Amino acid sequence: MIGPIPKTLLPDNASVDNDGMLLLAGVRVDSLVEKYGTPLFVYDEAHIRSRCQQAVRAFGEGVSYASKAFLCTAMARLAYEEGMHIDVATMGEAYVALEAGVPASHLVFHGNNKSETELQYAIDNQVGRIVIDSFDEIDRLENLLGDSGKEIQALIRVTPGIQASTHEYVTTGQNDSKFGFTVSTGWAEEAVERASSSSCINLLGIHAHIGSQVFSLDSFRKAAEVLANLSKHFELPELSVGGGLGVAYLEDEESLSIEEWGRTIKSVCDEAGVTARVTAEPGRAIVASAAITLYTVGTIKELEDIRTYVAVDGGMHDNPRPALYGSGYETFVPSRVLDDRTSRITLVGKHCESGDVIVSDGYVPEGLRVGDIVATPVTGAYGHSMGSNYNKVLRPAAVFVNGGSDRLVIRRETLSDLINTDMGIN
Repeated sequence: MIGPIPKTLLPDNASVDNDGMLLLAGVRVDSLVEKYGTPLFVYDEAHIRSRCQQAVRAFGEGVSYASKAFLCTAMARLAYEEGMHIDVATMGEAYVALEAGVPASHLVFHGNNKSETELQYAIDNQVGRIVIDSFDEIDRLENLLGDSGKEIQALIRVTPGIQASTHEYVTTGQNDSKFGFTVSTGWAEEAVERASSSSCINLLGIHAHIGSQVFSLDSFRKAAEVLANLSKHFELPELSVGGGLGVAYLEDEESLSIEEWGRTIKSVCDEAGVTARVTAEPGRAIVASAAITLYTVGTIKELEDIRTYVAVDGGMHDNPRPALYGSGYETFVPSRVLDDRTSRITLVGKHCESGDVIVSDGYVPEGLRVGDIVATPVTGAYGHSMGSNYNKVLRPAAVFVNGGSDRLVIRRETLSDLINTDMGIN
């Protein structure tokens, strides 16, 4: 028998009404469905603010929110209000952050293949840090800046040769990576020397990121040791260890806290005598467990002795992670959140793909019916941000809840949105 959904997988301010209905930050889930429809991302705003505050305490000024996890103007503004900088990986992410009122000086611009257009955008807007990822990028920057007398502030992204214990698609710190300058080949040292000698680059430090969804402190410790030695060697004033801190998606998983992660990184750097400002870029750890996704059951197909398919009005367009990485999630029914989950289901979406599976092995209370609301927890990161219009579906809305009230931060798309960029038939 599977018990109720663990409270540890729900947002911080989740509670249960007298009739067994889930409340998030004091707001009944059924009232949100009535008001906004489904699929729906619901974020606990205070939960996000708490994680931002933890990051700032752990790493201090300069710690950045990795906006690829989830970004809209409300999210960018929230992270900035809580003292975080914003890590952006494209011109589009930078634009959203700037539109939210985040100062350009608080942006850290990433990307392994920044175009000249993107680099010019960063230069024109005086973005705070550009993280240089290749020798080609140094060439582009020097060509763009030329004899203008302008200077950009930069970090060099290095590849420390650490194989993180995570899915192969989200490892980035090993030698065989498209990202950064490999330490073992001498490229990292060559890149630092070249950037330092450039008249248009003010090199502030080095940066690395070993991967995403990492649960091992040992992986972070090993990477920090490599980076600490490099930082001491180059005597640069800044050192960013990137992000990648894992979060628990399943009942039997246990994640590290931002504080534990920060203490480990700082202790390694202190022991090595690093004098640089040490910072980081958490994303998933800030927003993932802050949200749940709500779906409406459309069909139930029971295959005796095989499985029960429960099809909902969402799918791989609002959460592609299971299809991409085989990521696991839990399921529950918000109106019966305290009930044991005794029925095994496979939660699927509405797309014309057999791989459109949201949860392969989910559990819900007995008696699930068409029209019921089913939820998946820990969906605040890489759901909406990686979503699509596949099959020309409409991307869902996102709502922030806080102190008994709700506010729409991303509206649901309409049919007309699907042809906004369509040039028509003439």
